[in-house]
Amino acid sequence: MSSRNDQLFEQSQKVIPGGVNSPVRAFRSVGGTPRFFTKGLGARVWDADGKAYLDYVGSWGPLILGHADPDVVKAVQDTAALGLSFGAPTEMELVMAEKLAAMLPSMEKLRLVSSGTEATMSAIRLARGHTGRDLLIKFEGCYHGHADSLLVKAGSGLLTFGAPSSAGVPADTSRHTLVLDYNDIDQVNRVFAEKGNEIACVIVEAVAGNMNLIKPKAGFLEALRENCTKHGAVLIFDEVMTGFRVGAGCVQGLYGIQPDLTTLGKVIGGGLPVGAFGGRADIMDKLAPLGPVYQAGTLSGNPVAVAAGLKTLEKISVPGFFEALTAKTRRLVDGLSAAARDAGVLFSADSVGGMFGVYFRATPPTSYAEVMQSDKDAFNRFFHLMLLEGVYLAPSAFEAGFVSAAHSDADIDATIAAAARCFEKLAG
Repeated sequence: MSSRNDQLFEQSQKVIPGGVNSPVRAFRSVGGTPRFFTKGLGARVWDADGKAYLDYVGSWGPLILGHADPDVVKAVQDTAALGLSFGAPTEMELVMAEKLAAMLPSMEKLRLVSSGTEATMSAIRLARGHTGRDLLIKFEGCYHGHADSLLVKAGSGLLTFGAPSSAGVPADTSRHTLVLDYNDIDQVNRVFAEKGNEIACVIVEAVAGNMNLIKPKAGFLEALRENCTKHGAVLIFDEVMTGFRVGAGCVQGLYGIQPDLTTLGKVIGGGLPVGAFGGRADIMDKLAPLGPVYQAGTLSGNPVAVAAGLKTLEKISVPGFFEALTAKTRRLVDGLSAAARDAGVLFSADSVGGMFGVYFRATPPTSYAEVMQSDKDAFNRFFHLMLLEGVYLAPSAFEAGFVSAAHSDADIDATIAAAARCFEKLAG
């Protein structure tokens, strides 16, 4: 007899392409049937069959306080009772902007939007409008949303323009995008020496999370900053995933590098759709209605979503919050690594703040090429074994995981114990 998850997935495929509203949810990478969730509370989610899981996806990062945090839920309820949307300014938008500017000094001015994709596409348009240049640099394996100019994969050579990585993206769009290797400082220096006066901006996941977790090598972010400053290009840190996930000052605070523009999302919405982009005032003032760069959105700064974000930001600003979250996440990855080592399984893990990565290779990767060398089949088997143990990981070997404040020490211990049993089965 099929499960309720199976039934829902079969029905969904008849009216929704692939049965899902975002591709990675379809379990295509790992195989099997995606779980349809009906409830989340704290560190756990429940699927349509009533099975509970310890959740390390957290809606792909926003739920840093865990599911259905009572304070966030109350803020949403109280605000919704006053009206769902106005399409006009509200005081809460101002409070959110002031809060973000205070937490991130690089954001002298900012604008709220409804998604990370909106934030990144707007930041790039703004950078091009500010510089009067067209060329964009991004890095292989970094994901910045599904705008046309960002769905581009590497070309065949260092100075070869990228090629579309999705049908429907015009080749003429991709010819304005150069795709370089993440963490390759020499390559960055060579490209700027060759084309520095044509480069409008560099966009980078300052800590990568969309090809699994990859940290920047020493000097990599500094090289980006130095080259952009020297050649008049705009440096954009995509902190949609890392923003207020890795620390109170985001990646730029951890590494002491100030970008010209920053994009945010996920955590700043507390589970509801909020994004933001902002930075130097002289750049931001090029936006309409002050300047010639157009950007707009009917639901930008939606009061209900902003209420969830403000309450989340308030709670993560408590002294010691990130120290505790970082230590908890590190204990998880250290425990997983030890369990794999005891079982004789080739495995490594790493973390930054409340983000973590697991890799079926000897050491954590430093580039997209190294990520691709991981044993994807081993991960897929591990994923399904952990599902049976009641642990929900991202259904892809190429996605970061997330720990929340709601995960207890007992939850971490239970996860490590479950992983140890899974590693033993993999070794057998």
